[in-house]
Amino acid sequence: MKTDITILVVDDEVSMRDLLNSILTRDGYRVLLADCGAAALDIIECESVDLVISDLKMPGMNGFELLKRIKADHPDIGVIMVTAFGDTYTVKDAILLGADDFVTKPFKGFEISLVVEKAYWRIMADSGQKANSAS
Repeated sequence: MKTDITILVVDDEVSMRDLLNSILTRDGYRVLLADCGAAALDIIECESVDLVISDLKMPGMNGFELLKRIKADHPDIGVIMVTAFGDTYTVKDAILLGADDFVTKPFKGFEISLVVEKAYWRIMADSGQKANSAS
């Protein structure tokens, strides 16, 4: 059930946070919001987060730094990077650092829904494997 999946949206632009919140809430996910990488890490320490959707270019801790911290401390959390600067090298670097996927702005609502849906099924498969191995 999608309401069992918590997605943390990290973006310094209020309009982008609001847009993603609207799309993801409509799709049935539980959504948390952060305006910077440091706030995102604080939320991850206090809340159960399954997936992070993060902007790449943010003041302070950028998306790459946030991705590295998440993968080092919480490797089970999926990460989708979003940026207006989606050249081949940037995408490759994000994937090599552990990002599950990459979305380039501007995007359509259905595009973000498809990428998140793919991550949702991976999360569900991973949680099923963990439940089976615990038995």
